[in-house]
Amino acid sequence: MVAAHRPELPEGARTGRTGLAECRDVEISGSAQHEAWQARTLPPVEQLRADLWSIPVPMSGPLRYVSVYVFALDGGGLGLIDTGWNSDEGWTALTEGLASIGAGIADVRGALITHMHPDHNGLSGRVREASGAWIAMHPADVAIIDRPGGRDPEQFVRRQVELLLALGASRADAESDVGRPEEVETIRRTAVPDRLIEDGELADLPGWSLRAVHTPGHTPGHLCFAEERTGLFFAGDHVLPRITPNISTMAGGAPDPLRDYLESLAAVGTTEPDEVLPAHEWRFRGLRSRTDELAAHHERRLGELRDAIRANPGRTAWQLAGYLTWSRPWEQYERHMRIFAVTETDAHLRLLASRGDITGTGSPAPTWTLTVR
Repeated sequence: MVAAHRPELPEGARTGRTGLAECRDVEISGSAQHEAWQARTLPPVEQLRADLWSIPVPMSGPLRYVSVYVFALDGGGLGLIDTGWNSDEGWTALTEGLASIGAGIADVRGALITHMHPDHNGLSGRVREASGAWIAMHPADVAIIDRPGGRDPEQFVRRQVELLLALGASRADAESDVGRPEEVETIRRTAVPDRLIEDGELADLPGWSLRAVHTPGHTPGHLCFAEERTGLFFAGDHVLPRITPNISTMAGGAPDPLRDYLESLAAVGTTEPDEVLPAHEWRFRGLRSRTDELAAHHERRLGELRDAIRANPGRTAWQLAGYLTWSRPWEQYERHMRIFAVTETDAHLRLLASRGDITGTGSPAPTWTLTVR
């Protein structure tokens, strides 16, 4: 493969804290999780209510772990929200976590998956094989997993390269960042859910009243679950207490994912549950304040992008990403970090375009200028 040439840092590129949208009005309720986060360790398995537990399942990357939520069901057995990252370490954490509450994988009757990403759906196949449990997900995410070639490494790589080319990357950079098919061989083992769950439906977990809330943005089929009996809100990756979830364009995804996300934020922000239980970081209270702050963060980001286009008109998403503020110098971005940054920039560009603030030149790799009003 031809080695990629790293672009020079564009004049005016900035570094700083991005992806962080911390809200002072949020009350930390998961104190053990927060303490473990500060200590850079895994939090303990916790009993949250009489028949509800959280089990941290470790994962690669800066988020460190996924909280798998475990429900004791009327009539026996367990239900899960998410299953965790597919690794031997993750499987051990999940099985030992269940053993610590006097249960096992064979007790699992079903798993609700908040969205298709591998840190949430990764162990679903192993759970289903070991227990016979059903796996449920929103149809919009199932359609992406189960599309032709959706679990084929070569087709996945080709789609990713084509996406980056359409955002202005050179072929050398696109191929270098995406990598080789053998690096994503694990997608062959992605579990296809055998049940669909739509917005407003009650989950089949006896003894609980978990209503699905479709919150597209992070993925087209992202689901939260509102537990109507206890006032708990299982937020998946939709609302996190410290960082903003990545909102990016994707091959075959929604045409305006950031618009979807902001609308989903506004919808869940009309309620104030007793406690928010996210998939990462820690539990908290103050959903309305948190959704307001996340929305404000994206509006600031949109303003920064407009300023970058004003100063650097006629640039592609790939180029414009280098003019924005990131958590580290832009020249340090490569591989998956750069893909996330560029596709996130493109999601913001699409929203600005749909608002009429900017104008693109069209395909195959649009360049952007401010709209003359």
